[in-house]
Amino acid sequence: MQDFNAFTLENLTVSGDDSGVVQVVLSRPAKRNALNADTIEELIEVFSKLPRMGARAVVLCAEGDHFCAGLDLVEHHVEDRRPEDFMHLCLRWHEAFNKMEYGGVPIIAALKGAVVGGGLELASSAHVRVADQSTYFALPEGQRGLFTGGGATIRVADLVGKARMIDMMLTGRVYKQKEAMEVGLCQYLIDGNTDDKAMELAHLAAQNPALSNFAICSGISHMQNMSALDAAYSESVLAGIVNTQPASRERLEAFANKTAARVRPD
Repeated sequence: MQDFNAFTLENLTVSGDDSGVVQVVLSRPAKRNALNADTIEELIEVFSKLPRMGARAVVLCAEGDHFCAGLDLVEHHVEDRRPEDFMHLCLRWHEAFNKMEYGGVPIIAALKGAVVGGGLELASSAHVRVADQSTYFALPEGQRGLFTGGGATIRVADLVGKARMIDMMLTGRVYKQKEAMEVGLCQYLIDGNTDDKAMELAHLAAQNPALSNFAICSGISHMQNMSALDAAYSESVLAGIVNTQPASRERLEAFANKTAARVRPD
């Protein structure tokens, strides 16, 4: 396992422990962790390398009171980009978020405050989202004369449905607390510190065999993009590989010997 603390970054902070759980922190609190072009490049670097460095799970969190307020609108205004320039920037956003969703390492997002616009696109690239009572979700692109460019039409629409996403963009509707969880924007809603809960979940996921986590955190997303017939074939191939790995045999033996933990409700 390599040194997770060796990254040299300006807008992100990365640290890890011997269990392979890595914390990636958005570190632009004065900007409500808005995503400028440099931050996107750092996300690409980090999430390109972490799977090859032996990361077992990732907690994505943020400094300050807000997770991420989306695209750095001040930078966008100052740059006065041409259409083709912004198109290429969007493709870098897609590169970063695809590295996250399809990288095969579980990513748990610890949310708070604003999860808005591109911040929601970032959060939706994680596999599990933990929100607190301060967290609010919005896609205000319509009111700002913009359109989503970082995958919301794919991932956010998949979470909440096309109709809800269109409503959010047209009217500026904000989701928070219980309603946000009910529509699928987060899987956990807690009263405490989301960083702590996300770390707890990351350590649980890190105990799974790495090959199983890779299949769960990469294969399912790929299969959602396939025809039903192709998805069934791919699922069979993955199951054949994953379900016969040595780690599976060891855990099945424990189940057969009645020494494995049972599945029980809390």
